[in-house]
Amino acid sequence: MQVYKSETCGCCQDWIEHIEAAGIPVESTNLNAMNNKKMELGVPPQLASCHTAVIDGYVIEGHVPASDILRLLREKPAVTGLTVPGMPHGSPGMETGKEDHYQVLAFDSKDESINVWSEYNQPDPSQS
Repeated sequence: MQVYKSETCGCCQDWIEHIEAAGIPVESTNLNAMNNKKMELGVPPQLASCHTAVIDGYVIEGHVPASDILRLLREKPAVTGLTVPGMPHGSPGMETGKEDHYQVLAFDSKDESINVWSEYNQPDPSQS
């Protein structure tokens, strides 16, 4: 996996360690102009996060769990890639003690489709 990130982003390095722990080798490149790389790879602005990766022709944007990446590589769907927009607490690399509900989205920059791939830290409806 090739990861593009900002040199000063600590959560990006934590996410890389999560990916490597799952057995995915990582090469990282620090960039000053991350938005240019995201645009080049077809990441829609509303789906952006702090780091961007490429593996086997797929784009991985943000704090996507390794289990979802491994599933993507097994199933090989016709999508551009996976994203976790923003930087939700509780996602890999963002373990802060707080846990936000978040979704991993599959996106296709050709037809602009976005679908839920998986979901984490679901809110408990009985707590509403």
